[in-house]
Amino acid sequence: MTDPFASPRAAYVHVPFCRHRCGYCDFPLIAGRDDLIGEYLKALELELATVEGRPEIDTLFYGGGTPTHLPPVKLRSLFALLRRTFALAADAEVSVEANPLDLDDQRIAVLVEAGVTRVSLGAQSFDASSLKVLERDHCPEDIADVTARLGRQGLCNRSVDLIFGVPGQSLPQWVQSLDAAVSLGVEHISTYGLTYEKGTSFWKRRDRGGLNPVEEETERAMYAAAMDLLPAAGFEPYELSNFARDQFRCRHNQVYWQGASYFAFGPGAARYVGGIRSTNHRSVTTWLKRVLAGVSAIAESEELTREQRARELVMLGLRQTVGIDVSEFAERTGFPLRELAPAAFDRFIADGLMEEGGGHVRLSREGRFLADTVIAEFL
Repeated sequence: MTDPFASPRAAYVHVPFCRHRCGYCDFPLIAGRDDLIGEYLKALELELATVEGRPEIDTLFYGGGTPTHLPPVKLRSLFALLRRTFALAADAEVSVEANPLDLDDQRIAVLVEAGVTRVSLGAQSFDASSLKVLERDHCPEDIADVTARLGRQGLCNRSVDLIFGVPGQSLPQWVQSLDAAVSLGVEHISTYGLTYEKGTSFWKRRDRGGLNPVEEETERAMYAAAMDLLPAAGFEPYELSNFARDQFRCRHNQVYWQGASYFAFGPGAARYVGGIRSTNHRSVTTWLKRVLAGVSAIAESEELTREQRARELVMLGLRQTVGIDVSEFAERTGFPLRELAPAAFDRFIADGLMEEGGGHVRLSREGRFLADTVIAEFL
C-alpha cells in the first residue's frame, strides 16, 4: 500500500527551455533565453543541495519545456547533477521529454551515456496541417526518423504524445495519426484532447474568433477511436490518456496516480513530501532570482487533511482503468469510498458511468467521456 508519508522513491526535474512557446502551451517555460541555461544549472544545483543524503529512487523524470533543447555539454551537466543527488535503483526508470527536432545523434549519445531508459517525444500529430496549427517546428518525417535512431541506439522504451481536437482536424486525420504512431513500433502512446488554457495565445485567438474548436461530437469520436484502435494494436489503456504495450507503462506517472510521495525541482515544479504539497514559483526568472539569492523558491504549500487526501485519491484512482480497490482505499484513508459522495456514487452506478466488480470501482467506457464531471462530485 502506498504511503504518502514514506520517503519519496521518485523525482521530477523541470527544464524550462524551448525553441519557442507553442500557442496552446501553459507550462512554465522560457523561449529564446538560452543565455540563462548556465544560471539555471547553478540554481538547480542549489535546490538539489537541500536533499539530505543520497536517497535511492526508482523513477526519475526530466520534463519541460524541452530538456533536450539544452546543448549536449549542458545536458550532460544536468544529468551529472542528478546523479550526484540521487542513487538510482538497479531497475530505475529514467525518462526524458524530447522534441523530435532536438534529438540529433550527439544528444542521443548523451542520453545513452546518462542511463536514460525512456524517451517521450512531443510528436503531437502526423498530419502536417495539424502540426502547423499547433505551431510545431517538426514534420511527420522527423518523428519517424528520430524514433528509428533512438531504437538503433538501444533506447527501446519510446513514447509519443498525440493531440486530438486540433482546429481543422478531421476524424480521418486523427485516425491516420494513430495508425502512424502504431506503425513506428513505439512502446507507449499518450493521447490528449486540446485544451484552451487562460493566458495562452490559443485562448485569446479562440475568444477573438481566430480559432474554431472542433465540435464536441467530433472530439468525442476521436477519443473513442483511440480507445478502440490502440488496444486492438496491442496498446492497453492504463489511464484515461495513456496506452502502453505490455511492461511499458510509465512507472513515474503511476507514482502520481497512486498518490505516492515524490521530489520535484525547477520552476513550477510541484512536490509531495511528508504529506505536504508545495509548488515552486512558475516564473523562470523569479525562480532563478530566489534560488540564487538563497531564498526559498516555494510559492504555495499546503498540508492535506485526511479527507482531502481521500478525495484526491478518488480523483487519481478513477483516472486509472483498473479503478479503485475499495477495501484498500478504506484501509488507507479511513473513509469508505461511497461515503465521500453517496448520492453521486449511487447515481453514477445507476447511470452506467461507474461500474463495480472484483472489489474495484472504476469508470465505465461511457464514464471516461465524462471523467471530469464524475470526478468533480468527489472533490
